Amino acid sequence: MRIALAQQDYHIGNFEENGRKIIEAVHKAKANGVDLIVFPELAVCGYPPRDFLEFNDFIRLCNEVVDSIAKETQGIAVVVGSPAINTKPEGKDLFNAAYFLLDGKIERVVHKALLPTYDVFDEYRYFEPGKEFNVIEYQGKKIALTVCEDLWNVGNENPLYMACPMDVLTHQQPDFIVNISASPFDYRHAEDRIRVLKANTNLYKVPIFYVNHVGAQTELIFDGGSLVLDANGRVVEELPYFEEAYREYELDDLIASAQTSQPDNVQPKNKIGLMHNALVLGIKDYFRKLGFKQAILGLSGGIDSALVLVLAVEALGPENVWPIMLPSRFSSDHSINDSIALCQNIGVKVDKISIEEPFEAFLGVLGEHFKGLPFNLAEENMQARSRAVILMAMSNKFGHILLNTSNKSEAAVGYGTLYGDMCGGISVIGDVYKTEVFQMCEYINRNGEIIPRNIITKPPSAELRPDQKDSDSLPEYDILDQVLYQYIEHRKVPKEIVAMGFDEALVKRILRLVNINEYKRYQTPPILRVSPKAFGVGRRMPIVGKYLG
Repeated sequence: MRIALAQQDYHIGNFEENGRKIIEAVHKAKANGVDLIVFPELAVCGYPPRDFLEFNDFIRLCNEVVDSIAKETQGIAVVVGSPAINTKPEGKDLFNAAYFLLDGKIERVVHKALLPTYDVFDEYRYFEPGKEFNVIEYQGKKIALTVCEDLWNVGNENPLYMACPMDVLTHQQPDFIVNISASPFDYRHAEDRIRVLKANTNLYKVPIFYVNHVGAQTELIFDGGSLVLDANGRVVEELPYFEEAYREYELDDLIASAQTSQPDNVQPKNKIGLMHNALVLGIKDYFRKLGFKQAILGLSGGIDSALVLVLAVEALGPENVWPIMLPSRFSSDHSINDSIALCQNIGVKVDKISIEEPFEAFLGVLGEHFKGLPFNLAEENMQARSRAVILMAMSNKFGHILLNTSNKSEAAVGYGTLYGDMCGGISVIGDVYKTEVFQMCEYINRNGEIIPRNIITKPPSAELRPDQKDSDSLPEYDILDQVLYQYIEHRKVPKEIVAMGFDEALVKRILRLVNINEYKRYQTPPILRVSPKAFGVGRRMPIVGKYLG
């Protein structure tokens, strides 16, 4: 049996494009003599469709695409993901389903059993879990067809679910497992994915064909990395990250490989490199899927905006990215010079618009009310908001989308101005800690200087008052980020973090800043997710919560 995997980038609700892409791959597979081609979870509609699933017409269009794919299956079997209607009165109206299409019709529909409802997932909101598990017989082979999470309850010391579909299917003696997936990227997920699939092969002793989405859907990025494992758990192939791919395999060859001793065929997993590539894809797909081409951003001379500019140029091309310097009376000459040098290095046109006049005008308008009061955060924020007004005006006038340049450390402790530097259509590095920002800039410069050295080495500063440094208001980033990581990613409470050797007063101060600034994060742009716990849909905290632990 010849089996093909189609790792593709889908557009949520773009049924014409998704259907065309799937059918083209089916035609290619048929021409190559493939017996079975496999597409990812909910490929027909894109993942995650969220509340589009509540529209009857959306489901009708899904069904029409499935029917159109089925018409192309003379002489080939197709596995593809799409919602399926629950015909019983009990339970949710839909299943998350894998369709097995053959000879022009829907031969079988397999319902996903384990519905993730944690972090960025909310599948139980929409779907009824499947409860019946049977292999599919095709060309003398038995296929255990599963959907994503159905394989993720194995090899776990603390299983999330009471049951496991493969525990039932294994008694029917399947010859191999097919798993269709929509598994979002984070920088450690590729290793987790291999570990989980190896646990399945170790337990069930059959090969696995696993196909994943690639591409970005607003904040969620899918890295691909589809996998084929033999019955001994050896990774026969791991498909590319962050790009579409099509591969074919002979089942007999896979069975034979289990009789040999060979190393895993996997890709390198450099954390910062993966994050970098994910962010580039996130920007690219955000613009492509919304029908935009050009981006604008404020270029301060600091490391955050420098990194976002380079990522945007990689994603969109230098001709489609417009950096604007917005100096104030507090901007240093080296910040301006560093910005110019960066733009020359990457070949983008940069403009300069001083905020001195609008800032002075605001000071004048508010002079009577601010009379006798010291210069403080109010005047600093007026500068940030002056910049935002200019950038948004340019965005509106010329149709460029504003990129937000705030990092995760700043977003965590509220070190940003609402309706100022927190504006934007998409937050590019809002899931990248400041220390990771430095590492990513070094990664970008690995083959030669792109980001000027001075941008990386100078002390971070918002330059909103004379001689200002971030460290005037915040702990040093190498300490701050460690505390934030333990609190946000690992959900440790103050006493646990203090026990790791951190100062108690400092820990409580940092965590208090995180909690009291939740209201700011509710009003920020969507954040490209690259970590296991990003701000946004995967972290739901009350705005008025007082708990610190």
